Parts: sequence; C-alpha cells; structure tokens
Amino acid sequence: MKRRDFINKTGKVAVGVGAIPLIGCKGSGKAESSELLDSSSKMVDFILPDLPYNTDALAPNIDAKTMGIHHGKHHAGYVRKLNAALKDHDLAGKGLEDILASVTDSDGDTGVRNNGGGHYNHSLFWKVMKPNGSEAPKGALAEAMKKAFGSMEEIKAEFAKAAGSVFGSGWAWIAADSDKNLFITSTPNQDNPLMSNIAEKVGTPILGIDVWEHAYYLNYQNKRKDYISNFMEIINWDQVAVNYDAIS
Repeated sequence: MKRRDFINKTGKVAVGVGAIPLIGCKGSGKAESSELLDSSSKMVDFILPDLPYNTDALAPNIDAKTMGIHHGKHHAGYVRKLNAALKDHDLAGKGLEDILASVTDSDGDTGVRNNGGGHYNHSLFWKVMKPNGSEAPKGALAEAMKKAFGSMEEIKAEFAKAAGSVFGSGWAWIAADSDKNLFITSTPNQDNPLMSNIAEKVGTPILGIDVWEHAYYLNYQNKRKDYISNFMEIINWDQVAVNYDAIS
C-alpha cells in the first residue's frame, strides 16, 4: 500500500483513469467505487464515505446519536461545502492530499482549507476506532512508538495531554514525519499536519481524535477528559499500523 492509498479513498477520479475503490457508494452500503463520472471527463465531487460500523457500535464510549449526527450532518456538511469551495478554484481536480498540502492561510483558501481538512480528518477518524478497540500494535509501528516515546503508556499519556490541551475546537494527532519518525501534535479547527503551509509540525497523520464539542457534548457535556479516556479504549491500533505502513 502506498502513502496516498488512504487519501485516494476519499478523492476523485477522471474518465479514462479508472475508478478507485472508495469506502461507501451513495446508497450502496458497500465498499465499492463511489465516483460519479460526467460525460465531459471532468473531475467530479468528493462524497461522504460510509461508516465502517453501525452508529451504535462504539457505545457506550461514543453513543449512537452523536455518531449519527457527527457523520451524517457534520462530515456530510464538510463534503458538501468542500465541493462548493472547489468550484472555479485553482485546486479543483486535485486529490485531497495534494489539496491539503497546497492550501494557505489566505482568505481565498479558507473554504477549501476548512472543509477539505474536515473531510480528510473525519475519514481517518472513523477508521481508527472499532468496537472494543484492538491490542497494542506490533511490527514497524511498535518499534517506531518505542523509539519515539518508550512505551504504549507514555504515548497514550502524551496523546491524551495534547487532546486535552486543545483550546476550543481542534484535533490531536499521532503523525509521522518524512523519515517515519513519530510525533504528537495538535491543530486548531479542521487543520492537520498535512497542511505544510500552515501546520507547525508537518507529517502524515496515522491517528487523530476530534475534540470539537460536537464529537462528545451530547453524552459527556463539558467532560472532555472523560471522552478522551473512553476514546483510548476503542482505538483500532490495527488500522493505525496500516496507516503507518502505508507511508512511503
């Protein structure tokens, strides 16, 4: 798997290139090609990927109502607004990873930055969780974690601290730099470490936690610390390892 495999699953294709398998076709409920191609061979809209589990599958850590609203309203809104923001934009037609690497903090990029980040971040977020979580990773990711942090306990503690320290809305990340060395960082709003013109620390996210209030407030109210603690129990470390291995 190549570095761009994850992001291609939320990207666009053109007629003649061939459909890239995506997570969720509109109305399909299956993992199959979800690209809708027009007759003029132009690039077409990004779409909302299906959840990889039912909305109640992560309860009680994350309740079904929150999952339904978060995915069906918030993520769907980012996708819709991203498509609108790309109309007549210079970045139209590019893959999502390339878009995020190119956006700046200029007013002209605000819509693409916020909504492109929202689409990417949430597409990763759904996949790095699973019912009951998974065991600690082995192999290359385990070695990288040991090198960077010493132990699983330390990386969890640092990650939770980063998530709890976000002021207002944002995300905390475990990411890898160009040499595949791991680091922990946080970003405001829907920014992420792929945004090389914006992020303080640049790299490829392999695990992220959404600490916007809409991610937890229905169930946890203002108890963000409890939400973060319960998130730790449902991390899909197998998927995080796949994300790490995919970085080339």
